[in-house]
Amino acid sequence: MQQQRGQFISFEGSEGCGKSTQIARLERRLAESGRPPRRTREPGGTFIGEQVRHLLQHTEEAENMTAETELLLFAASRAQLVRETIAPALAAGTWVIADRFLDSTTVYQGAGRGLDREALAAINAFAVGEWMPDVTFLLDMDAAAAHERALASAGGHPDRMEKLPLVFFERVRQGYLDLAREFPDRIVTIDATGGIDEIAATIWTVCRERFGL
Repeated sequence: MQQQRGQFISFEGSEGCGKSTQIARLERRLAESGRPPRRTREPGGTFIGEQVRHLLQHTEEAENMTAETELLLFAASRAQLVRETIAPALAAGTWVIADRFLDSTTVYQGAGRGLDREALAAINAFAVGEWMPDVTFLLDMDAAAAHERALASAGGHPDRMEKLPLVFFERVRQGYLDLAREFPDRIVTIDATGGIDEIAATIWTVCRERFGL
């Protein structure tokens, strides 16, 4: 009997939108339902990916990194994560929750950095192959409020991305909303300014309806 493929859930949104909190909530609910998921993060999630993460976020000498280099590093981290972790887990029937996936590149390096959308799509497709999320939760909120949250969470030590100006994150937010309109069957937009319990309940309701939980 062939093993049933696991479900693939991704979370997206600007820094400070509350992804980590909601991922932890969903992770716990799935475990309680008998489906303990594999959780990943981007960039990172593998030895190679974590080295790329450090380079992208915390290496002072990388402050002058070009947008093109940034794009390819994110894609490299994702390609390794898919083949080393995500694909084997899904093939084995394990559910996967991804803290960011290819939509982040489409938005941050596309809408945010202004790189060519067709080139982004080709690079994303090469990196992920057939492994696309079954549902993506976009936690949406005002860019200024989200940025303020992210900086507060950083405790005075923002990473390279968090140091970018507010106008960048305004473009990112709009990019996400545009993407949600383009892929309404996959991307579920949720108001991230609501209460934590309320947001978690909405996410769980969507999962129950989509996956028959």
